[in-house]
Amino acid sequence: MKIRGRIIRLGDNVDTDVIIPARYLVTHDAEVLAKHVFEDYYPEFRAKASGGAIIVAGENFGLGSSREHAVIALKHSGVKAIVAKSFARIFYRNSINLGLPALVIREAGGLERLKDGAEAELDVANGVLTIIKTGEKFSCDKMPEFMMKIIEAGGLINYFLSKRE
Repeated sequence: MKIRGRIIRLGDNVDTDVIIPARYLVTHDAEVLAKHVFEDYYPEFRAKASGGAIIVAGENFGLGSSREHAVIALKHSGVKAIVAKSFARIFYRNSINLGLPALVIREAGGLERLKDGAEAELDVANGVLTIIKTGEKFSCDKMPEFMMKIIEAGGLINYFLSKRE
């Protein structure tokens, strides 16, 4: 599975409360949540993510509340994948369960060379992020096979429904 998109650079400790403010947790409507992604802290995010984006972040991405709303908001705003130094445990599983690839980058100093706005391709199955313009490659952890099947199905519910057939 290969994903193409523009890189959106974020820092360390990106909190789910920042991704989607608590005042919008009254809905599960994906389009409504997407309209308010990063609303208070990064208002231009939605415009940058439209058309397809790969978030590249630092450590502890998705800390805070264990809300699935954060993943839903990101996915429906145009984010196709997230690559980070590390993830908060519950956010990571929410991402997989909702069909949004989340990979840990293993390149020493790699994040500094990944520039905001650069076009990239992420080979999810093999754990390789490639910058289109330069061809530079960055290693990421490969996802276990069972997680890849969940991602390929579009999330855990779709995966289980496909097993019933």
